[in-house]
Amino acid sequence: MNKQDNSSLPEDVSQKNKKHRRTDIKTDRFIPKPDWLRVKLPSGDNFRKIKSFHDQLGIKSVCKEANCPNRGECWNTGTASFMLMGDTCTRGCRFCAVKTSKNPPALDPSEPKKLAETLSNLNLNYVVLTTVDRDDLPDQGANHITRCIKEIKTRLPDLIIEALIPDFRGIPELLDIVSHSGAEVISHNIECTRTMTQKVRDPRAGYDQSLQVLHYIKSTYPELYTKSSLMLGFGEREDEILQTMQDLRDVNTDFLTLGQYLQPSRHKLPVEKYYHPDVFKQLGEKGRELGFEYVASGPLVRSSYKAAEHYLANKLS
Repeated sequence: MNKQDNSSLPEDVSQKNKKHRRTDIKTDRFIPKPDWLRVKLPSGDNFRKIKSFHDQLGIKSVCKEANCPNRGECWNTGTASFMLMGDTCTRGCRFCAVKTSKNPPALDPSEPKKLAETLSNLNLNYVVLTTVDRDDLPDQGANHITRCIKEIKTRLPDLIIEALIPDFRGIPELLDIVSHSGAEVISHNIECTRTMTQKVRDPRAGYDQSLQVLHYIKSTYPELYTKSSLMLGFGEREDEILQTMQDLRDVNTDFLTLGQYLQPSRHKLPVEKYYHPDVFKQLGEKGRELGFEYVASGPLVRSSYKAAEHYLANKLS
């Protein structure tokens, strides 16, 4: 991997203001959030409509299950994210709010039709279909994901679909299945820098494995767009952030999102740093210099944050 210029980034807020830095990781209290991380409660007509369909049909949304702070804004601007294969993951990443179990409930065979029905009643431009990990299944859920996407495309051929996939342990045959699903964008999140991977992610995940997944998809299916996401605030250094961005570009990742890690509960990893919006702005500029087709970078940015606007404005205009 190429070395990246390590010129200084703006100072992060935890260095400027010590009251925002957590020193005792065993304490039950949260670090006070800076003002720029405060968001309004979600509202709006489209938000209420999507929430109603979730509740009626039992459809899971990663926006809700992962406590995303932006679901009101995204749902009201034509983007929504849905979580396939239930709400329980077989992995236990130390940053994630989603429930975990070695033996989650069986897949719902009616999920493809339920999901397509939901989407056909909503005014959406772009949908992100993310999933839990299902290491308990022989195909890790690859065929179920593909059935969901194909059912949606049958009813809504013009709806743009992004599939935010697990790593499938890097098995090419499983990556082939989802790559042939009909989704326009295949995403896989690297989540954190190399040095933070062991601390942050489940042992079955891996930094190089994630890079290999992105490389395989882009090199085998160049017509597909690839995307990845990086969270900041685990204790990574500035040069490590830049090197991760370079590593993602070295495997020709098209789109990148950068956001602030927010501790979902006292049982998860504490936040080590809150990065100022100016830091995210400069990182976004560096990402564009590296050659990403689009970089969304900000404290509240998530992997599916305003995905429709990002994709449509840059690729379909």
